Amino acid sequence: MKKYKSPVLPGKPYPLGATYDGNGVNFAIFSENATSIKLCLFNSPQDEEEYAQVDFDEVTDYVWHLYLPDIKPGQLYGYRVYGRYQPKTGMRFNSQKLLIDPYAKAISGRIEIDDSMFDYQFGSVPKKGHAKKSSEDSSAKMNKSVVIDTTFDWEGVKKPEIPMHNSIIYELHVKGFTAQHPDIPKEERGTYKGLANPKIINYFKELGITAIELMPIHHFAHNKFLLDKGLNNYWGYNSIGYFAPHSEYSAYDSYGDQVTEFKEMVKAYHKAGIEVILDVVYNHTAEGNHLGPTLAFRGIDNENYYRLEPKNKYYYTDYTGTGNTLNMLSARTLQLVMDSLRYWANDMQVDGFRFDLASTLARGLYDVGKLSTFLDTIHQDPTISQLKLIAEPWDLGEGGYQVGNFPVLWAEWNGKYRDSVRKFWRGDESQVSELAFRLSGSSDLYEDNGKMPSSSINFVTAHDGFTLHDLVSYNNKHNDANLEDSMDGEDHNLSWNSGIEGITDDKEVIQLRERRKRSFLGTLLLSQGVPMISHGDEYGRTQYGNNNVYCHDNQLTWMNWDWDEDQQKLFEFTKKIIHIRNNHPVTHRRRYFKNRRIQGEGIKDIRWINTDGIDMSQEEWDTSFIRGMGMLLNGELMKEIDENGNVLGEDILLILVNSFWEPISFTLPHEGLSTDWEVLVDSYLDDVDPKNNKVSNVFELNGRSIALLKNIK
Repeated sequence: MKKYKSPVLPGKPYPLGATYDGNGVNFAIFSENATSIKLCLFNSPQDEEEYAQVDFDEVTDYVWHLYLPDIKPGQLYGYRVYGRYQPKTGMRFNSQKLLIDPYAKAISGRIEIDDSMFDYQFGSVPKKGHAKKSSEDSSAKMNKSVVIDTTFDWEGVKKPEIPMHNSIIYELHVKGFTAQHPDIPKEERGTYKGLANPKIINYFKELGITAIELMPIHHFAHNKFLLDKGLNNYWGYNSIGYFAPHSEYSAYDSYGDQVTEFKEMVKAYHKAGIEVILDVVYNHTAEGNHLGPTLAFRGIDNENYYRLEPKNKYYYTDYTGTGNTLNMLSARTLQLVMDSLRYWANDMQVDGFRFDLASTLARGLYDVGKLSTFLDTIHQDPTISQLKLIAEPWDLGEGGYQVGNFPVLWAEWNGKYRDSVRKFWRGDESQVSELAFRLSGSSDLYEDNGKMPSSSINFVTAHDGFTLHDLVSYNNKHNDANLEDSMDGEDHNLSWNSGIEGITDDKEVIQLRERRKRSFLGTLLLSQGVPMISHGDEYGRTQYGNNNVYCHDNQLTWMNWDWDEDQQKLFEFTKKIIHIRNNHPVTHRRRYFKNRRIQGEGIKDIRWINTDGIDMSQEEWDTSFIRGMGMLLNGELMKEIDENGNVLGEDILLILVNSFWEPISFTLPHEGLSTDWEVLVDSYLDDVDPKNNKVSNVFELNGRSIALLKNIK
């Protein structure tokens, strides 16, 4: 190894990471418990050892810093951190392990966990945690951090800033969405560049969604136990680089170009008026439990970055089910997360974040707290507090299910919405009362907290679980390909396959499933709140009954763009309802309705209609066998002002639902209304015939169907 001959200047403790200023690079890394740190410089990712080491001589408030005048963007680097190796006390320093910079803006290539990356000798770990230190150097197999130039021309393109209540979110996987798209060059499929292709953006414009939510794109590692079985960490919930776009999603080979490619993608979507939201995983890292690899945080300052068990710090507190929990009680770990969020908001210009297992981030010493340091810090930040903040409001720890309890600035994945809608359309009894809350924005969960209907992110399916097609096609999971004896994935079954048994006509079975998909999509897109579509549900993507495809990077998970006639019809149906929603503000009000469930006389902005055309009584709400109802939305009474100063008065709409397997005749409400109605949507049909869509007084709604009608004045 050559001695570093160029000048080494003291540098600055802020900002953390490797910062290029046009003349050289400032390196800064936090470690409270290290005794010394060396910066390691490499010529290529495949180098078995660094070509030079540079000692950090300056330390300010536990931040080690130096400045190298002659370093340029593209430089590969890593750290060796020295200190005690005493796992039982939480100290796991091992200078033989090359470490990724926690603030690296780019990381070289795909991370595959190798035996050399573990800080202990295999087979040396007794029950009490006295592991023997590994002496094997990991630099040959370990990925390197990359110095980048952060300058970029945004050409004056601004964020769309779409109001939350006007949003329709589309959850997707960067690679899986374009991996098989025939109109995208092969070398660009499955990449940020492929996702920015005009064909893809035009697809979203035609569909009518307002935001794409990207499954994790922070640089992640592939678990050893998956690699050993010939599988991959496809979903990416295994982050290690909270500032670095995942390099496998880049169409370019040059190190650091993934950053520019990601920015170009965001700019293209913003030009089209579509927002970009990131699914972020700050609750745990790819280093796993006490037997996991040492890639970054564990070897830099294990006790600061992770929640450790107080009685034996060899073990990790695990609220996530992944082996470790990031320590949000540490000021420096909290700073890491906030710095990461600001970087993606400012430098990368994303529009919001969906926080995976967000209850973990909100935990104080033991319990989830509304006023936790993390949530307080978010609310006080002038940048992050103005973005779209979406919580997955649960984790695996005690008291971790917190649907409805996140503060005012937050929206939440509404798991109660998902379960209620599935149960209703499956035909369960006693569901209309709860469904009414879900259709009208889940006021029972959010209104008392001073929140709006847009606090509810409504979804029926997501990446985790059945696709919509599989939800109506399978009663049990089929996860054999995961090689876990089908012990993985959701055990509770809320699919709706009843009524198919005994039908021998394949065409009839297909028609029944298509109707059920339309009923789910119709419910999702006509509910108050913010709908989220899981990618491919708009045409009926299948995973053949696998409800946990986290480890499959193949045709099982990729979007199929070769549609049959039924798939094209489902897409057209979805597109039509989205168009109706976007053009009728009463279907996505900013505020809650004022007269939910109020019986008696008087004009109301919302009415709940029984099959006889009059308001539901309390007795009927409590009746278990009621399977159909109507929700009348009086758009004429809307007194809200939109962001452009327009008064949002509009049509009177009636949503009818029937979860019974036989048709139900609805007497249409007439008090203060015309007797004539136009049928806009009927999920029993592929599409409504515009020449035969007028009804008066009575409408027969077929079994397991939803319909939308407009009053004709």
